[in-house]
Amino acid sequence: MYDVIALGELLIDFAPQSTNESGYPILAAHPGGAPGNFLAALTKYGCRTAMIGKVGEDTFGKLLIKTLNDAGIDTAGVIMDPSVFTTLAFVSLDASGNRDFSFARKPGADTCLTPEEVNESFFSEAKVFHFGTLSLTDEPAASATRRAVELAKKHGLLISVDPNLRKPLWKREEDAKAAIEWSLRQADIVKISDEEIDWLWGLSPEKGAWKLLTEYDVSLVYATLGPKGCYAATRGQAVNVQSPAGIHVVDTTGAGDIFGGSAMSQFIQCGNSPSELSEEDLKTIVRFACTAASLSTQKHGGITSVPEITQINSLLNNK
Repeated sequence: MYDVIALGELLIDFAPQSTNESGYPILAAHPGGAPGNFLAALTKYGCRTAMIGKVGEDTFGKLLIKTLNDAGIDTAGVIMDPSVFTTLAFVSLDASGNRDFSFARKPGADTCLTPEEVNESFFSEAKVFHFGTLSLTDEPAASATRRAVELAKKHGLLISVDPNLRKPLWKREEDAKAAIEWSLRQADIVKISDEEIDWLWGLSPEKGAWKLLTEYDVSLVYATLGPKGCYAATRGQAVNVQSPAGIHVVDTTGAGDIFGGSAMSQFIQCGNSPSELSEEDLKTIVRFACTAASLSTQKHGGITSVPEITQINSLLNNK
């Protein structure tokens, strides 16, 4: 039995460490991919998880599977394909640790997952299915994602969505908007950034959250505000939680995914449905997730930057 299964991209993030004498960046490879980062946080905080996706049958693909296994994530649903390379992402960072991406993905293995490779047995043994929209940019992975959503609904799973907008991966912005709109209409739980809300509808985080709750039939929304924290809401409750102060940011890669996975871990352990969450429940979930995400920015990478629960509790107890 799994608490959460996720489908989507597994990739290698190359982050700059320094520059050589000619000014070119010296890069370090880190395991990543939003669904993998999301599951890594969930697993670290006591949940049972499984990943569905595709990597190349190459050194990086083998390393990614090993990293997920070492993190306690079930990789039986991750396929190794000898005909394509594992997807690579090249990260550039500004002085504040904020990142920008370029991708080696023409195609990358993650886009080559087929509907037939999505094993229904995972969905009969889970509580929550999670996906993002990077798996909708190209076929056949887009059809595989839609198949997974169908299976999640068939088996009565809660559906969690993170739009995770990466404009360079879409041929046209209108295609990205259509895919994100479709995804949001499938969701029970949504983690979405203030920037994504503004890009989609030109609304504030609070109004965007209410739009999702009332027009898209979402039950629980986390509208993340970057370093400012998160506004979270159900139809009955709303909270605004600040991120901890004094965090020295090195790299924000994966912080949003770690927020999402951390929040999901606390939601599952709370044991209430979204409609049953009290204001205190919601505040506890979001404080934990904001703290985990903030601490993760002190290290490079995604999967490997998930902080220990003792670090989170120490910071929470000192507030």
